[in-house]
Amino acid sequence: MIRTLHEGLLAYGIKVSLAKLCAQFGVPRRTVYYKPTKAAPKVDARFVDPIKAMIEESPSFGYRTVAFLLGFNKNTVQRIFQLKHWQVRKRPIGMRPRIQALPSVAIAPNERWSTDLCRIWAGKDGWTSLALVIDCHTRELLGWHLSRTGKATTAASALEHALISRFGTLGRVNREFLLRSDNGLVLQSSSSTW
Repeated sequence: MIRTLHEGLLAYGIKVSLAKLCAQFGVPRRTVYYKPTKAAPKVDARFVDPIKAMIEESPSFGYRTVAFLLGFNKNTVQRIFQLKHWQVRKRPIGMRPRIQALPSVAIAPNERWSTDLCRIWAGKDGWTSLALVIDCHTRELLGWHLSRTGKATTAASALEHALISRFGTLGRVNREFLLRSDNGLVLQSSSSTW
């Protein structure tokens, strides 16, 4: 704005220095002369190489897990994930289908089961995924599956285990029941759509 005013005054033949214009409008002179130059972000190879190696070995790890296992600052690891485009894809936005049973209470066995997936430390095997299925009425653990990867097949195996332990077979269920989950990405996958 000051430069535009200065050039306009010069066009009319009025010579006023930029310093005087800046002083009159209370604008620091440096802001008029300053031309921003943003340097390209740099990443340090001593961080990138071990992070890349860990992602190659375990692609399901997020930046927090990688930072913890490597002993790096999580903000540094997150920044490298952003700059290198190594982040896990964003979750879908919007409402997901919810069960219609309100209140959320099971009054009899086999009326409603619940499933979830968590990560646990397994010593020399590192982080593993554990899928569980419980009966919401009896609180009995019906099925579980532990695997090194947190894929949809892990959740599907846990449900198969639960069906076999409760009904003796996969395809024979006496009556329909609700399967409750937190609608996580693994449980929303097409291969685990129950």
